[in-house]
Amino acid sequence: MTFKKLPKRYAGLVMPLILSLFMTCIVSVVSILRSQGFDMNFFHVWPSAWGISWLVAFPVLLLVLPLVRRIVSATVES
Repeated sequence: MTFKKLPKRYAGLVMPLILSLFMTCIVSVVSILRSQGFDMNFFHVWPSAWGISWLVAFPVLLLVLPLVRRIVSATVES
C-alpha cells in the first residue's frame, strides 16, 4: 500500500513531531518504571504520562530546534 507523501515544506514540522513522539514514549516508560516499577497500574498511568510529556515536548522542540541547529553548525564541519 502506497500513501501520498507530504510536500517537502512540512519536513520542519514532521521531523520534530516524530522525534517528540518517540522520545517522550521512551522517557515516560523509563520514568514510570523507575518510580513505580512494572505492575498492572503501569498501563493505566503510562498513556497519560506520555500524553502530557508530549504536549510539553513538541512545542518546546519547535522552539529550541533552530538554536540546536545553530549550535551544531558552529561545532561540526559542513
